[in-house]
Amino acid sequence: MRFAENEPEFYDLTNMTWEEIKGALETIKLAIIPIGAHEQHGPHMVESCDAVLAEKMSQKLAARLHPYALVTPTVNMGISPHHMKFPGTITLRSSTLIAILRDMVSSLKQHGIQKFLFLNAHGGNMSTLNVAVTILTEELGVEIYCAKTTASAKKAISEHVKSALFGHSCEREVSEALYLAPEMIRFDKITKGQIKEGGRWKHLRPGKALQGFYRYEEMTGNGCIGDATKASREIGMKIVEEAIENLVREIGELLDLNTKSIY
Repeated sequence: MRFAENEPEFYDLTNMTWEEIKGALETIKLAIIPIGAHEQHGPHMVESCDAVLAEKMSQKLAARLHPYALVTPTVNMGISPHHMKFPGTITLRSSTLIAILRDMVSSLKQHGIQKFLFLNAHGGNMSTLNVAVTILTEELGVEIYCAKTTASAKKAISEHVKSALFGHSCEREVSEALYLAPEMIRFDKITKGQIKEGGRWKHLRPGKALQGFYRYEEMTGNGCIGDATKASREIGMKIVEEAIENLVREIGELLDLNTKSIY
C-alpha cells in the first residue's frame, strides 16, 4: 500500500489479500498495532482524533521499516472515562482493551509473527498498555513493545510548545493533525483551552507527587487544554518526523534490522 502516488510503500493488513500477506510474511519481523480512542477533542477536532493519528503514525513508521513491518487494523477505542461528560465519548474497560489486544496478538502469532509494537496516541491508555505488555508477553511468549506516538520528539516539542498545560487538542496535537490528517480539524472553531483555575486536578497532573483520577470537565470548560491557535503544519511535521526517526532507530536496533535500508 501507499499513502498516495510516489509515496513510500508499506504493508497494510487491512487492505491486503491473504496471498499478499503470505508473501509479505517472508520478511516481516514486527506487527504495529495502532491504538487510539474515541473521545471529545474540544470544539475543533473530531472524536476519532487519537485513532486517526495512531493509524497515520503507524503507516509512516511501517513505510520507513518496509519490508520488515506491517500495520494491523486500528484499535479505535480506548480508556476514556475522564471524558465521558462530553457527548459522544466511548470508553472501554481496561480488561476489554487487554482482551482485544490478546486476541490480536494471539491471532498474528499463529501466522508466524513474534514481535509487536503497540503504537498508542491516547495518554489515557498508557497505564493499561503497560500492564498489557507485561501480561501478554508472559502469557503468549512473544516480544511486545509500547510507545506513545510522538512522546520521544522532545526537542521539537520543547522548541515549539510553550503552554504550561498541553497534551489534548492543544497546539501540539492540532499541529500533528495539520500534518497528518487536516480533515479532522474544524478550522473555524480553533480555540485555546478554557482552563478552570483551582480544583484538585492541579495536584494530580503528571509530574506531581500524587497521581489520581479526575474528569476533564474539572480542568477545562471546552474540553481543550493548551492553545491550538498557535498550531501549524510545520510544527506538526517537526514533531512527527523527529518521533519517527527515534522510533525507527530504536526498533532497528532491537530487531537487528538492516539499518542501511531504513535510516
